[in-house]
Amino acid sequence: MMSEQKTQKHLLLGAHMSIAGGIHTAVERALSIGCTTMQVFVKNNNQWQGKPLTDIDVSTYKELQAKSNIHPVMAHDTYLINLCAVNKEILEKSRKTLKDEFERCEQLGIEYLNFHPGSHMGQGELAGIELIAESLNLIHEQTKEFKVKSVLETTAGQGTAMGHRFEQLRAIIDRVEEKDRMAVCIDTCHIFAAGYPINTESGWEKTFNEFDDIVGLNRLVAFHVNDSKRELGSHIDRHEHIGKGNIGLEGFRLLMNDIRFDQIPKILETPKGEEMREDVENLKILKELCR
Repeated sequence: MMSEQKTQKHLLLGAHMSIAGGIHTAVERALSIGCTTMQVFVKNNNQWQGKPLTDIDVSTYKELQAKSNIHPVMAHDTYLINLCAVNKEILEKSRKTLKDEFERCEQLGIEYLNFHPGSHMGQGELAGIELIAESLNLIHEQTKEFKVKSVLETTAGQGTAMGHRFEQLRAIIDRVEEKDRMAVCIDTCHIFAAGYPINTESGWEKTFNEFDDIVGLNRLVAFHVNDSKRELGSHIDRHEHIGKGNIGLEGFRLLMNDIRFDQIPKILETPKGEEMREDVENLKILKELCR
């Protein structure tokens, strides 16, 4: 499983970047701290609707990104979206908003749109799975020929959140008609909180053998690299800086040296200030774990 020593140029490491001042500023921020990949929002993440992207927004972003070594880029959806909402109005808004975000990604040339599957809100796991797949089938039908992949993110399973078991992800994918558009992002904090023991070598191997058997490693396109403030199996989603939580440095050493994931982007979502000093420190730790 373990690779030989890797040089930093091979590492696809980055963080979620602010788009304050325009989406192109995310590229500038990422470059300033040495990222080789990144995640962004493509609109205000706390609103259903966002300002349309102008031609200048798109061309400026695409020009900067093309000149950079930041690739691939992943977008994260708006937090309000719930693809299996019980409330019909929320469900309709969720579908409309996610479709809009697909369109923004396609405009910008962003390859992946990452989203939490949704929360079933008491209607039950099977009903939630059916509704999520129905939502994706409707959105895919409205965005035919788009190159953007639909990326299901693993969750901690807090409340009625779906996606905290690999079997749930597989069940959603099985019901989606355009399966070639489906991919998965693993959040290390989330799967640890969901009960997957990735903090030990035996637990790491068991977890990813299980993921491969159930979902398939071929669908894995990104990691969210976050330590966990809470304990294994807590089902509570609280991100912590690398090595300072309950996963600990060993879990991230295993990630950074697993040759299966050499070319999979690894993106921080840990807390930080405007100057991004915390990102710099977390990226440094991850790089050092490779040596």
